[in-house]
Amino acid sequence: MQPKTTAIVILNWNGASMLRRFLPNVIQYSRDEATIYVADNGSTDDSLQLLREHFPECQVIELEKNWGFAEGYNRALSQIDAEYYVLLNSDVEVTHHWLTPLTEFMDTHPQVAACQPKLLSLSDRDKFEYAGACGGFIDRYGYPFCRGRLFDTVEADEGQYDTAAPVLWATGAALLVRARVYKEVGGLDARFFAHCEEIDLCWRMRIRGYEVYCIPDSQVYHLGGGTLPKGNPMKTYLNFRNNLTMLYKCLPEDELRHVMRWRWLLDYVAAWQMLILNHSLGDFKAIYRARHAFRQWRRDFDEDRKAIQASRKTERIKEQSRFSLLWQYYVKGRKTFSQLP
Repeated sequence: MQPKTTAIVILNWNGASMLRRFLPNVIQYSRDEATIYVADNGSTDDSLQLLREHFPECQVIELEKNWGFAEGYNRALSQIDAEYYVLLNSDVEVTHHWLTPLTEFMDTHPQVAACQPKLLSLSDRDKFEYAGACGGFIDRYGYPFCRGRLFDTVEADEGQYDTAAPVLWATGAALLVRARVYKEVGGLDARFFAHCEEIDLCWRMRIRGYEVYCIPDSQVYHLGGGTLPKGNPMKTYLNFRNNLTMLYKCLPEDELRHVMRWRWLLDYVAAWQMLILNHSLGDFKAIYRARHAFRQWRRDFDEDRKAIQASRKTERIKEQSRFSLLWQYYVKGRKTFSQLP
């Protein structure tokens, strides 16, 4: 028997209920094509006992504490020898034959560093799922969006994005990445802890000249919101802090100052909108704290920025859009990806 070259790695923290619900499905549809690992981030529930007693097919990696999404994966993947890693959230329902289109595409496209399946919503199976939909992009000012999702507008899946397409970033909910390239770029940035880390990872790969794709022939269903639900001030804080840090690391020199000036204004407008329109004092404070935290640690990323810019193989990444998504969405009224310039 040929050794399996793909490792599916599920990061778990106190997620025994998710493992009971979703892991049997992953095993059923994946075990013939991949080795399945569960990396446990220092859980205090019965996750480890559950894995030992009910899922002996899975390899278990025990981490001594909750390292967060980024460092948890870095530590787990450093212990796994495989050609491809699949970072799979514990709340993803996979489908029959889901893995083959991804690995076959990677096998025949050596310049592609990572790819994702079509990500659909488990709670509304006819719609895309917010966390990655059909592949991700960013606008001129660093706001992420997807084929199938702009801000909070999520489209129904009617086959409109059923072609394989290059993207700037692939979702961390179901991310297949070439292990060699993951190590080459230094993996996920552990300082992010959680949120924006997969965008940062993919952007660094794109800067080095690699490509990232969405392969809709593969589809999975994502529950979403399992760790930090939408509207959680900590999620708002991490998203704003990490997004600004990612821009500081990855934007080319001729764009950095202009974008950061605009983000200073736009972030504070967003904070006051959270307070006045959404009546969310927690999110208001979170944005202010995020901007303060970014100012405090920005210089810690100076060497990262130099190294990333020195590794640049291309000045222009097409999937880094030149327009403002805010302008297109709120002023022009363009609510779907296909309406964008």
